[in-house]
Amino acid sequence: MDIVSSVAIAAGLAWASGIRLYAVLLLAGLLGRYGFIHLPDTLAVLEHPFVIAAAGFMFIVEFLADKIPAVDSLWDGIHTFIRIPAGALLAATALGDRDPAITVAAGILGGTLAAGTHAAKAASRAVINASPEPVSNLVASFSEEALVFGGLFAAFHYPVAFLILLALFVFLLLWLLPKAWRAAHSVVRRLTGRYPPSTAPIRRTP
Repeated sequence: MDIVSSVAIAAGLAWASGIRLYAVLLLAGLLGRYGFIHLPDTLAVLEHPFVIAAAGFMFIVEFLADKIPAVDSLWDGIHTFIRIPAGALLAATALGDRDPAITVAAGILGGTLAAGTHAAKAASRAVINASPEPVSNLVASFSEEALVFGGLFAAFHYPVAFLILLALFVFLLLWLLPKAWRAAHSVVRRLTGRYPPSTAPIRRTP
């Protein structure tokens, strides 16, 4: 496997892990096991039946939890401590047969990429959950799953195109993430009734 393909796979796994970790593990394991994609030898463990079964079970749990407003944000909060190190590990392992320095660099960048996508997902869900209707939550959830499946397909089959799109995504993320987190913070503050002094509602006395 050439270096461009290896980098695309490492980046794709890390990027998607920040959105749907268990879907990534399940999809990569199944497609690799049945010969639809070629995983690096260092990731062959994902094709093991036990790993596929565990990933499949957790995928079902996450699939259901992600469709329920508020529960999805709680799930995202818990998975801050799971998705990011998993993204770093997958990126490092995907390049594990190369120079150790490259492996460490891949882990650092992979963890950062997973953190960025996870933060964007969590912030956008916090804003969406402020809406009383459930449709927007379902649309966002299914859209994220389609994005993960499409992104991984591109990473394995069209590595150059994926890396170009990923670069554009990173630039967009750097621009969008601060705005999303400000919006999420505003929603949380409004729901909890906490306002900074300058924006607190003025109570008029009779």
